[in-house]
Amino acid sequence: MTVDLVGLRQLVEKVVQGLGSHTHRELDELCPQLGLPPLPAEGSKSKRLDACLADLQEESLAGVTQRLLGSDRVFLGRADRVALEDALWAARPVVEIPGRVRRDLARSVDILTLVYRPDRFMRLLEQWWVLEEPFEAFMGPSPNGLRALIDQHVFRNPGDWSTEELFEQLGAFEAGHARFGRFLEGLVAPATVPDVPTQDRIVEAINALLGQAGARLVQTDLRDGYPYFQLVHTGSGLGRSPKNLIFASSTKPDIRFRSAVDNDIEVLQGLDQVLYYDRPIGPEGVRWCDLQQWWQDATGTTDVEAAKMALYNRLLACLPDEKDSPQVHLFRLYHHIHGPHVRHLPALLPEVWLHWDHKTVKKRGVEALLRHRMDFLMLLPGGRRLVLEVDGRHHYADGKAYADTVSGDRDLKLRGYEVFRFGSTELSDPDRARPLLQGFFADLFDRYDVDIPSAPQT
Repeated sequence: MTVDLVGLRQLVEKVVQGLGSHTHRELDELCPQLGLPPLPAEGSKSKRLDACLADLQEESLAGVTQRLLGSDRVFLGRADRVALEDALWAARPVVEIPGRVRRDLARSVDILTLVYRPDRFMRLLEQWWVLEEPFEAFMGPSPNGLRALIDQHVFRNPGDWSTEELFEQLGAFEAGHARFGRFLEGLVAPATVPDVPTQDRIVEAINALLGQAGARLVQTDLRDGYPYFQLVHTGSGLGRSPKNLIFASSTKPDIRFRSAVDNDIEVLQGLDQVLYYDRPIGPEGVRWCDLQQWWQDATGTTDVEAAKMALYNRLLACLPDEKDSPQVHLFRLYHHIHGPHVRHLPALLPEVWLHWDHKTVKKRGVEALLRHRMDFLMLLPGGRRLVLEVDGRHHYADGKAYADTVSGDRDLKLRGYEVFRFGSTELSDPDRARPLLQGFFADLFDRYDVDIPSAPQT
């Protein structure tokens, strides 16, 4: 993912040059808050801001943009705000919804279903789209402006416009993927549609077509009785949110269905043999803090530090017995590299069960599900599933083992997982492995927009 730095700089310069309405003293306070270079001591406001912008480095543009968007001391016209947001989001991972799929979606959902409450629906449109021309911000709404047209053809005369016509007027078919995705999430949010059956009807209609784009709206939370949905990338897989996480076991878990109808399973072994994370997985994925809170509740531990160390040691214990195994180095270094920040980073889940069959491979024969476990799994924001595998020499020296590895990777990718492989020799020496993993995780979190806290968290 890359940013159009030239375009972003032009947008930032336009907004910063508009700060001339502030006094010199206010500018001296405001510019550092926005992450801008220091202002020269002398000169007119215009010249001081021009000099400040001349010193603004490319690597600081994204941070300044984020601060401009979040500042209550910077006036941003709606069009400027949308342009800045789109430029910033362009550098982040995004679920791409092609124009043809967008148009099919619009044709599949009746506008009368979308507009459950006109006031709530209008707030959603105001949040994501430009509904007025710049002059309207100062002179008032135009009777021929988009806001007035929506009021006339969507609210006061239902049926005048179809959903497709509304999307056309909003510019939704040509909008950036990030904006369109957030708009879809807003269409089914409780703030827009405070009615669960209506939410479900809209989600069902949208998901029937999102599969063409390798995407899906999945429920990630339930608050006050209302489901919350997030757009996630599924590849060509099934597009379902995780339901069961069975991990940290080096032996086959003892599982039974408590309710086959509801897909409720029960793990009959203790926490010393297998771990079963049975909580809903929200939009942030599974972070170490989520896992630690689950562990504290499962073990009845109230001492936070004791719980943290007990969970760490329990996960470490399920890895290969060798004290200096590559998997052990990978797990330890992940926590050592990030230190206290790891609490709010994705949990590195070891020995995660992908398949489970009550029959052995010998009994099942050619229909057996191979590759039962993943070395490590990370569930990231946005529904991303990342698998980290550590390969020994046998993965490549044995032709059949290599073929099984390639086949397994292909199966995982079709199910919506992304697979990253390390050779065991890369991780055999922790001193040499540390800079490798430090760079890998930095690039990984940057690619998937995972925020690393700027200060230690407790």
